[in-house]
Amino acid sequence: EHIAILSTSPSGWTKEVNLLSWNGSAAVYDIRSWAPERQRTGKGVTLNQDEMDALLTVLQDRKA
Repeated sequence: EHIAILSTSPSGWTKEVNLLSWNGSAAVYDIRSWAPERQRTGKGVTLNQDEMDALLTVLQDRKA
């Protein structure tokens, strides 16, 4: 499930957040760069729901 494009570089690469599931496993949040033709990706990070919740809490606390 595509969630959002966070940014687009001048070369057209996009940094995206997606919710992915492989082979019936629990879905994970995937944050990585994608080439314009979507045939290549940059390094990324995956977070399970607990990790995403913790990240959101940390970021909200920093904003306050």
